[in-house]
This record gives sequence, structure tokens and C-alpha cells, in this order.
Amino acid sequence: MKRHLLSVTALLFTIALTAQQSVLLKMNPEKNKPYRLKSVTEQTVTQTVSGNPQTVESKVIYTLSLKVLDMTPDFMVAEVHFDTIITNTNTMGKMSSINSTVEGDIKSSETSDIMSCIMNRLSKNAVFTKIDYAGKPVEIVNAKMLSDMVLKDTASVTLTEPLASAIKAQAAAAVSGNNLKTMIGGFTWHLPGKEVRVGEKWTISDQVNSGGMLLAVSTTYRLDGINGNNAGLTVESVIRAAENAPPIKSAGAVCYCCPAPDA
Repeated sequence: MKRHLLSVTALLFTIALTAQQSVLLKMNPEKNKPYRLKSVTEQTVTQTVSGNPQTVESKVIYTLSLKVLDMTPDFMVAEVHFDTIITNTNTMGKMSSINSTVEGDIKSSETSDIMSCIMNRLSKNAVFTKIDYAGKPVEIVNAKMLSDMVLKDTASVTLTEPLASAIKAQAAAAVSGNNLKTMIGGFTWHLPGKEVRVGEKWTISDQVNSGGMLLAVSTTYRLDGINGNNAGLTVESVIRAAENAPPIKSAGAVCYCCPAPDA
């Protein structure tokens, strides 16, 4: 567990003073204005695979562009682009890199080249999503169409079994609606979407796939104070293996995953 002090500014988020010691914390982007966000995560995951300890070190870099197209009383409709998705992984001394800025090759004998191809295609397509005013993505509107476009020729994968099936499943999971919501939510889902008072807390719980391991992440936020248009927050995350999580089935594939929050 790690404690952070964050300063939330009125960029994507609004801080509207409603009383001396209370504030409205919700998303408030300008319609049709593009916002570009960046996330860099470094993590070390130690796990036991088939009875053997395994350490995976990774550095994940995302840049995301978001533009709100429409607003309703309950949610916003946003156009999202994953401009850059880079995952550098060191698994017991074996280095691999998945990079959306290169075209990759769906027919490659290297799993990282195949996943780079998938991520490159994802980066070239818009993701249309409904987001509530707390910042939680509630629906990927074009999930089926997007998946069909990105995965259109995975039958061309030339790897032998069981690696071929594993990498196809990995690619499908990477562009699934749930995974896309998790990736977007890592940038946007932090606020309560309502008025809170100084000292009040709110909790956001989610599940992420990290190194092939399903993790339950519970993050508690506390409003410590208000200074002009800035709100001081203390954030604490508790991360544990999800209950009844399925066993990891990688078949030697390089895992592509959303990074766990910095905690």
C-alpha cells in the first residue's frame, strides 16, 4: 500500500465550491475539445507458475486522446484514441516489447510482433464510449465493430499449438469491451461525481489483468482540503488477487495486460 497526495485541477474535472468546506467533484470537459493524457507505469509482479516462482518486470506507457461529442444528464459520449500503447517486459531475463507505433506482423513467429500488430490496429481506430460524470466508462458503443476490425485475420497466425490459441485469446481479451473500459477508466475514473465535504471519503473498486493475473483493486480517496481551484486528495489503494480468479493460461505467450494502478 502506498499513499499519495494528488492535486486535481479544473481540466477534465470541475471543482465547484458550493460551501466553505464542500465541493462538487465531477468530470466537466468542454464539448468537442480534445484532451491528451499520458500514463507511465512501472511494476514488478512475482507469482508462482506451475510451482515455480516467476518475476515479471514491466514498463507500460499509454497516451490517450479524448473528445466529448455529446452530453446527457446521465453520461457523456466520448471519442477516444489510444495514440500510443507500449509495453516493455522482462520475464526472468527474457525481454519483449509490444509497441503500437510499429505495424508488427500477424504472421510473425514472435508473439510480441503479433500483439504489436493488434495494438497498432487499435491505435488507428476510434473507441466510442459512454462515460458517467464520475469518469466511469459504462459502455463501449462500437465494441463489436472495433473487435471485428482489429481481429479480422487472426486465422493467419502461423504459430503452432497451443501457442496459437493462446495468442488469439490474448488478442481478443486485449480489445474486449471490458478491457477497453478498464484502460480508459484508468485515466478518467477517480472522482465521486457528486458534492463531498472536506474529510469525506469515497471508494472505487475495479478488477484489472496484470501479468495474466486477475487483481481486485480497491482505491479509497479522501478530500483533505480546498485551495482555490485545487482539491488536495489522499489516495490509498489495496490490491489483492481476485476471489475465484481463473488460473493463468499463457502457453508461453507474452502477456499483454492493463497495468495495475501505482499502489
